[in-house]
Amino acid sequence: MKVIDAHIHLDSYETKQRDEILNSLKENEVEALISVSMDLASCKKNLDFQLQSSQVFTAFGFHPEQEIPSEEVTQALLKWIREHNDQMIAIGEVGLPYYRNQEQTLDYKPYIELLEKFIKLAYEVSKPTVLHAVYEDADIVCCLLEKYKIKKAHFHWFKGNKHTIKRMIENDYYISITPDVLYENEIQELVEIYPLNRLMVETDGPWPFEGPFKGAYTHPSFIHESVRKIAEIKELELEEVYTCLYENTKEFYGV
Repeated sequence: MKVIDAHIHLDSYETKQRDEILNSLKENEVEALISVSMDLASCKKNLDFQLQSSQVFTAFGFHPEQEIPSEEVTQALLKWIREHNDQMIAIGEVGLPYYRNQEQTLDYKPYIELLEKFIKLAYEVSKPTVLHAVYEDADIVCCLLEKYKIKKAHFHWFKGNKHTIKRMIENDYYISITPDVLYENEIQELVEIYPLNRLMVETDGPWPFEGPFKGAYTHPSFIHESVRKIAEIKELELEEVYTCLYENTKEFYGV
């Protein structure tokens, strides 16, 4: 009954919590962590964690829910990623700033241009792409993925309308489910619709959760509850769901 956390921000944890997580992976039957990056400093930290633990795999990128970087900073990041291409398993986390745009109307053009640079890089180095793209932003991202014929795309913590979901399924894109599947109707409905062979599970830690997880710091062990809920929603045997989610992640990321 092993699991892989398909999306976590290891570098965003306090040192004590991160150490507790890494030291308890085996006892919690968590085989691996896919640690995504926020910027160049984050990429370097995640690479250090990967070098220290055989259970950590890293993705390099720039999280979109922050101010757009200067061209100089962008080029430095892209250059560093190319130089360390062999040490990453994916480009990520990259995408569009949906939530920030809800708070303040943004000029999306530079964000789309930046995302296209990362998608183009993913195509050039033949690596999967880890995406932060929800609701209407997902359609913009789908257009870019289709433009570069990117097949290995992982939309983490995805939410969207049925038209977009259908488009993503037709393109064989993967999504990952967070622990809020235990109490969020929107996520439960998504699990009903999306094929099991295109699902993964994640925590997006240290992001906190409600329901049975309220007050606890986010640990990859939460994923076991997510798997049980997915099996319940899809009315499938628990062992079958465990196996499929595990194999999906191993195959997608090559871990």
